[in-house]
Amino acid sequence: MSVFQKRLATLTPAILRDLRRGVEKESLRVRADGSLADTPHPPALGSPLTHPNITTDFSEAQLELITGVHTDAEACAAELTEIHQFVYRNIGEEMLWCSSMPCNLPADDAIPIGRYGRSNIGTAKTVYRIGLSHRYGRRMQTISGVHYNFSLPEAAWPLLQKADDGSGSVREYQDGAYFSLIRNFRRHSWLLLYLFGASPAVCKTFVAGRKHGLERLAGGTLYLPGATSLRMGPLGYQSEAQAALSVSYNSLEGYARSLYRALTEPYPRYAAIGIRDGDQYRQLSPTLLQIENEFYGTIRAKRPVRPGERPLHALGERGVEYVEVRCLDLDPFCPVGITAATMRFLDVFLLHCALSESPDDTPEEIAAINHNQHEVAEGGRDTAVQLLRRGEKLSLSEWGRRVLGECEPIAEALDAARGGGAYRDAVAAAGAALDNPLLTPSARVLHDIAQGHGNSYLQFVLSHSRQYRADHLTLPLPANVESRFKRAAEDSLAEQQETEARDTVPFETFRQQYLSQDLLGGLRL
Repeated sequence: MSVFQKRLATLTPAILRDLRRGVEKESLRVRADGSLADTPHPPALGSPLTHPNITTDFSEAQLELITGVHTDAEACAAELTEIHQFVYRNIGEEMLWCSSMPCNLPADDAIPIGRYGRSNIGTAKTVYRIGLSHRYGRRMQTISGVHYNFSLPEAAWPLLQKADDGSGSVREYQDGAYFSLIRNFRRHSWLLLYLFGASPAVCKTFVAGRKHGLERLAGGTLYLPGATSLRMGPLGYQSEAQAALSVSYNSLEGYARSLYRALTEPYPRYAAIGIRDGDQYRQLSPTLLQIENEFYGTIRAKRPVRPGERPLHALGERGVEYVEVRCLDLDPFCPVGITAATMRFLDVFLLHCALSESPDDTPEEIAAINHNQHEVAEGGRDTAVQLLRRGEKLSLSEWGRRVLGECEPIAEALDAARGGGAYRDAVAAAGAALDNPLLTPSARVLHDIAQGHGNSYLQFVLSHSRQYRADHLTLPLPANVESRFKRAAEDSLAEQQETEARDTVPFETFRQQYLSQDLLGGLRL
């Protein structure tokens, strides 16, 4: 048996039924006419600092809706729907922008930055966002997406270690296995951009004042004909400064070492911004990365942090608990931005990444990964696109078919464990889209923009957003569910006040203490 076959055979039906997933979904709050909302985060939604399900991302007008952990994709989608229902019942005439690329944006300095109260940790979250605005501008930060959190159950790791004849502690094996998953994910994540990218067009206000190679479709709409995800291309979550970081994912220790200098040494361009101007803070730190979350990646190794703890310290002390997939566009054809079918494909894809052999990455491969991401983001539906694989050029369709073929036995195992054929169907749908680019979300977006909305990106998204608002307000919300969300909102506001009351040191002391944590604690470097 191959390594892949041995590992897959090790995963019992009980383990496959116990895969964990959760969703974090971002959306801009907009007015009825589709312009960015300038209202504060609605108090009825609770405190964005402490609410477990409803917070904000960069902007005060950018909601982030967070599900719990689920062992069933349908249950995860159902909870995400309930959160949306509650939100819509508490934002008045506003609605959620259903696309990743933003609405008609105001001047950069008029985009409101998220506010989290008077506590030191709340102030730090706001200052971090102020720093992002100085470094990258506010427009780039209004891009929204879906993050998919995924993990194998704890029972899987001893079995996989035994199948690999591994030695050492289970935690060391688990950390190494998650980084193996991450390396394979990065090699193949271009496939997700092709299959689920849904941002081939933008409003011209997004690129105002920036150089770009976009074509004019009509009016204020710009696009690229073969684009899948402009969000994940050079115009999206990219940073020239971070491009110099060649972060290795060959081990937790190597990953920490790659980021350490960027988190601890001043970066001249950002040092020039200054920490503060009088009493007004301009950023948390003059380093290349203010904090770990500033590093833009398609996937992250994660471990829940304790109050005041830094993410890299948490990883070093307690290891990797799950991975966070960060390259998914909002699906504008789905009322909550992601379907259960997409989740099922992600489960198969991520298991493929976890079970397949995963050689160490190299600087050359890291460069190829970046090349492939940009090629697919800006022109993945062009049949002539060529990707780099181990120094050779390969067509997207040929490489994609290989990956999907390797995914099929995983889908069969998951269907056998759960019953039915939903996982097989998810892989089959991906194969159909690979064979016919017109079936991809990005192609469907451009078709709908042209056919039903006068070649206007804004009108396309506005029409769908209005419909989803009406759908969610019409959909019954059980009284016990609504009361649970109301209690959570009230409890979060009380928790924020308690957090503010507990502070005993000035913010500057807190900032210095937070940044001076031992980032490499628990790691042998």
